[in-house]
Amino acid sequence: MDQILQEVGGNLHRAVEVLRNGSDPHEVLKGLGIAALLSRFHAPHKRGVGEPSPLWKATLWAEAINIGGFFFIYLLSHAWLTLVNEYVPEPYLDEVFHIPQAQTYCEGRYWDWDDKITTPPGLYIVSLALHRMWKIAECTAASLRARGVLSILHTALLASFCRNLIEARSADSRPGEKKSQAFSLYSYHTAFNIALFPALFFFSGLYYTDVVSTQVVLIAYHNHLWRLSSEAAPSFANGLYTLLLGIAALLMRQTNVFWVVVYMGGLEAVHAVRSLSPAPVTQMPNLTTLSEHVRYYLGRYAAGNIHDPPLNLAWPDDWVLCGLSMAIAALCNPVRMLKQVWPQITLLGLFAAFVVWNGGVVLGDKSNHVATIHLAQMLYIWPFFAFFSAPLLLPSLLPCISLSVRMLGGLIYRTQKFVAPSAAAPSTAGSQDQPRERSVVLRVVNGFFVNKLGYYIPYITGTILLSVGIVKYNTIIHPFTLADNRHYMFYVFRYTILRGIETRYTLVAAYTLCRWLVWRTLAGCPPAGSMAGTTECPGKQNQLNGSAGKFINPPFPTTVMREAGNFHESNPNLKSSQKSSTDGEILGTLDEPSSTSTFSPSTSTALLWLLATTLSLVSAPLVEPRYFILPWVFWRLLVPAWPAHECTRGSIQLKSIWGVRWLFRLRHKVDLRLLLETVWFLAINLGTMYMFLFKPFYWRGPSGELLDGGRSQRFMW
Repeated sequence: MDQILQEVGGNLHRAVEVLRNGSDPHEVLKGLGIAALLSRFHAPHKRGVGEPSPLWKATLWAEAINIGGFFFIYLLSHAWLTLVNEYVPEPYLDEVFHIPQAQTYCEGRYWDWDDKITTPPGLYIVSLALHRMWKIAECTAASLRARGVLSILHTALLASFCRNLIEARSADSRPGEKKSQAFSLYSYHTAFNIALFPALFFFSGLYYTDVVSTQVVLIAYHNHLWRLSSEAAPSFANGLYTLLLGIAALLMRQTNVFWVVVYMGGLEAVHAVRSLSPAPVTQMPNLTTLSEHVRYYLGRYAAGNIHDPPLNLAWPDDWVLCGLSMAIAALCNPVRMLKQVWPQITLLGLFAAFVVWNGGVVLGDKSNHVATIHLAQMLYIWPFFAFFSAPLLLPSLLPCISLSVRMLGGLIYRTQKFVAPSAAAPSTAGSQDQPRERSVVLRVVNGFFVNKLGYYIPYITGTILLSVGIVKYNTIIHPFTLADNRHYMFYVFRYTILRGIETRYTLVAAYTLCRWLVWRTLAGCPPAGSMAGTTECPGKQNQLNGSAGKFINPPFPTTVMREAGNFHESNPNLKSSQKSSTDGEILGTLDEPSSTSTFSPSTSTALLWLLATTLSLVSAPLVEPRYFILPWVFWRLLVPAWPAHECTRGSIQLKSIWGVRWLFRLRHKVDLRLLLETVWFLAINLGTMYMFLFKPFYWRGPSGELLDGGRSQRFMW
């Protein structure tokens, strides 16, 4: 152990010396200037035409956090770049293909192409433009890698903008209130952690496509969120801009088509349906047969009264109803759909034309990158998320056992004691007349939706059996995974999946648990009074007061309707207690009603994220952490804040312990999970950076001879 500590200490000392010798005061000042500039973009003094509306309140501590965060990212990424250039000056791994191709572009030979490169030339076009703009004479490995520092900084800024716009859209559900221009601290901290995401940050010091691809996709996503800020169809000029951004995203990586077309296009279609503004239904007719129910709700869905509840109130039947109602509304309103999504449809057509012209999706090395159906990717993604996002999953993991017990008990109790809701459902017409008796078929179907226990246990069993079937029939081991011991995934497969069929089946339990935790974390904290919530939950979300509640329209009385009613009953003074956040104000607490950071995403948003993730992964036979970057980034942007509260026993005793009281005071200001996430990401980054720089190894043949020209090999994602 002493020897290991001495080795680590010596390596760190040499790294510090490299940074000290290579440090330039001008670089530090430049980084501080860049951080201050990004802070100004992040918090401009004016918004609109001459109307002051600062996004952050002009206080010293807010400015310090704003500038300090960007400056920290700059220092860390610049230090990482300096160390990589010192210890790995020559192109490494995929850089062997990317750097010469970029140098070819710098020389003006735009039609020369390396057939081993699979991705489009967007990375090289960006590098060429930056070298021309900065008048850099030669495209060296160091100068090409330097782009990553700016890209990771811009990614952090874009992520903050996007998260803020997501929260601003949630604020639209509060009718009668002035729309806030405030930035929440949660949105800023979320963006900070996204920039530190280990699978992304690592490649900011290398010449890879991942960082700039994420950057361009977030630019497109930011524009997409602005398009959703108005109920009217976007202008034709913005449609062209959206199309150009989509083309730029595809020039970075082909699989980005699933995010700019399927995910963003799907969200725009949902927005178009939501903006139809059908007449509200105040009285529902007395429906006694199943056919009457079907016809009535087909008409409502066609008019735009879709079923799209917040995810923290949705059950599997709500997911199905959400998809069906959306499909019906879209098919019945084609003109409104085309006005909204024509850029995505055009982009999809251009991509299809490219695939036909190219004879496939990838540009080069087609023999080793054959598209296939790899469903096991949708099993691997959940442990990947659970590992990197473990701090976010903790609040869901700790009470999961008690939740299961309460859920089963609650299902039985609520099934026996069910009363039709009055808060979320319209009243029945003809209340003065004697209501007609419902048919047997209608009562059976109604019981299926009311009694979640009737299908939820078979649903869980079915997902487990499906996972077992995927493991047995669709586990694909790509030759690259087994042949390249430089990637961490080689060791993950070696010590898990390749150990035997029994181990593969055992992992199904881990896949199932991780999937549940990730999905619950995405849903956020359920309101008080709901079956998934607890009496200790703050229950202050006012998400159901406005447009979110308007889109809860199941054809049968389901749990989500009862929980909407329970929410209002448990918060009778919610509307009167709301405090509106004003322009220029940074939200003070997470659990105050004015904070939209805690709002759960809609069911349609979560389903579209899952669809885009599935399409982007199942076509790839090779398992690489880099393929999970965009699914994780979009998931992370959607994860709502968790206002720490006493959901577990013993919290009162913890409060009395001196030294941790400040944590209970701090919990109302920040999401404590994000602090743990920051520390966790820094620890992973430092560990992987250390392994890459100071633990090289060499490939040797059976007789001990050096392979690969005696070049050193290094561990990486």
